[in-house]
Amino acid sequence: MAILNSPPYPPNPRQNHLLAALPGDEYESLLPHLERVHLPLGQILTESGDLSNFIYFPTTAIVSLLNVLENGSTAEISVVGREGVVGIALFMGGASMLSRALVQSEGSAYRMRGDLLKQEFNRDPAMQHLFMRYIMALLAQMAQTAICNRHHSIDQQLCRWLLLSVDRLSGNVLNMTQELIADMLGVRREGVTEAAGKLQDAGLISYSRGCLSILDRPGLEARVCECYKVVREEFLRLLPDVIAV
Repeated sequence: MAILNSPPYPPNPRQNHLLAALPGDEYESLLPHLERVHLPLGQILTESGDLSNFIYFPTTAIVSLLNVLENGSTAEISVVGREGVVGIALFMGGASMLSRALVQSEGSAYRMRGDLLKQEFNRDPAMQHLFMRYIMALLAQMAQTAICNRHHSIDQQLCRWLLLSVDRLSGNVLNMTQELIADMLGVRREGVTEAAGKLQDAGLISYSRGCLSILDRPGLEARVCECYKVVREEFLRLLPDVIAV
């Protein structure tokens, strides 16, 4: 993992909305321990069952949390970007990760030793309240994802996934392969190819050589199932001081 010594823009941990929402004193106490890192596409930050030492606060990267079966099949249970944190088990009392954390969109993050964040979490009530609200929103996303994967079409799932992903970016372009998208949704690549083709034919997206651009967001929102709205509204309800998605 590369440490960014000469970033293309001034480093700013407050690009992560959860860090930005911390009270000034608490943020200043974390700042010396935050290390800016580059997360390349496809990098696995933690495997299910791993003992991890670091918490990650994405700024421009997006990380997918996936459940992995014994046969290697995967399905995404939640997505984390600039609104959140990866590694909640470390400050909630768990020693090992419950899911695989995979970088689905290349970018930057700030990482911090889990034991140091746990100390701050246990010490500071304001941080506890903020992070617990985030965890509630994340659990809501996990629950809705399970429902969506069970009851809605691949077309609708893809629309939900695209909207949740771009909500966590500053732009509207995702760099990823159809194989990776299929792994996220837990479906066959052929199903993703067909669904993406329909969206492209409708003028909603453009996809070429691993670069997917959102061309018509209102059109995607008109086509998506109710799961996207449920997740979005729950994040806004629980984290109005944090979430800009």
